[in-house]
Parts: sequence; C-alpha cells; structure tokens
Amino acid sequence: MNKRVVKFTGKKMIVIGKGLLLLVLAGVLLVLLVNFHMGRVAAKDFTTLEELSWEIEAGGREPAEAALVLGAQVKPDGQMSLMLRERVDVGIELYQAGIVKKLIMSGDHGRVDYDEVNTMKDYAISKGVPSEDIFMDHAGFSTYESMYRAKAIFEVESMVVVTQEYHLYRAVYDGRAFGMEVAGVPCDTAVYHGDAYRKCREMLARLKDFGYTLVKPEPTFLGEAIPVSGDGNLTNDR
Repeated sequence: MNKRVVKFTGKKMIVIGKGLLLLVLAGVLLVLLVNFHMGRVAAKDFTTLEELSWEIEAGGREPAEAALVLGAQVKPDGQMSLMLRERVDVGIELYQAGIVKKLIMSGDHGRVDYDEVNTMKDYAISKGVPSEDIFMDHAGFSTYESMYRAKAIFEVESMVVVTQEYHLYRAVYDGRAFGMEVAGVPCDTAVYHGDAYRKCREMLARLKDFGYTLVKPEPTFLGEAIPVSGDGNLTNDR
C-alpha cells in the first residue's frame, strides 16, 4: 500500500505561519478585550472602608450581609501569608465598623494538611469577632467557585468583597454575574513577592471566568444551604 507523503513547500509554510500568527493575534486581542470589559464593569463598584462607612451613616446604604474574604496562601508553619493577613484584617475592620453583618472566609480546605479557612477564622476570633458571625466556605477553590457558593450555599444578596486590587476586578465581576449586590474593597498595603507573575496570570484567569459566568458550570462541591443570616458555627468542622 502506497503512503502519501505530504511535502510542505515554502509557500505552504508561509501560509501556515500566517495562519498561526493570526490565531495568536486573535487570542491576544480576545484576552485584552475581556480584560478591558471586566475592568470597566467592575471598577465602578470599587470603594473604601471610609466611603462605605460614610454612606451608611448618611443613610444612603444599608450594611451588607457579609464581607467575603477570599483565601490565599497559608505557610507550612500555619501562619497566614502577608496577602492573606491583609485581606482578613480588612474584613475584620469592615465587621467592626458595622459595614457588614457577618464574615465569610472562603478558601481552600481540600486537604487535611492544608486549611485556609480555619486559619482565617481563628485569626478573626483572636481579634474579637464572635465565632457565630464567621462562616467558613471550605470549598472556595477559585474565585468563581467562591462567588457561586456565596449565592447558592450562603444565600448572600449583598456583600463586600475583600482582596488585592489586581484580583478584585474579577471577584466583583463574578459576584455581579450571580445577581448579588457587590462592593469591592482593595487591601493593598505592600509590594508582594511574585506580583508581576500573578498579574500576568490574572489576565488569563479573567478570560476563564468570563466564559464561566456565561455558562455557569457548577462548582466542585455544593451542598445544603447555610444562610448567612444564621449561625456561622454551622460551618465549623472541628
């Protein structure tokens, strides 16, 4: 049986090269357009603790049901990374200022030996926040899943999202996509190691979440509802 050998001439190689280049350029353009769109939509909901406090005092805003504090790295010795501690500190400030009624600590607790959410809750309790006002989302494995579960499990209607600014655009956008009233408070007070890499990766993550918010696939885990209006101790696992 004769086998047909396909030979690529110089002209064919040029055509293929141009096609690949166009695909790359189209991909880059798509990433840039999605990032522009997400940034434009989410930025209008960025605010500060001081602005929220003033609006509540002036009667222009009601306290939000919860501050959703998004998880980040916990070190092998059990200490929170700087990024995570700053997020939790701002969440605690929002609670203590009466801007939010409850705290939701959403992060990765997918392994016995790695636990973001209990670490976050223990720290908040040490700062005077009552345990019953702190909910833990043990399956907040991504920003999208945290937002999906905030709506589906904790039945949140209004929230303040706390994370670093580069991440806040996607978080606010995702929350809005699930019909929640969302304000975003950035918590940047330092230059973090690996910032350049994280910001480049975030551009691709925004493209991913843009697609997810269109089709809304279910998160890794769901479960029975635990309304944020109730007792946060229902989310305790120890």
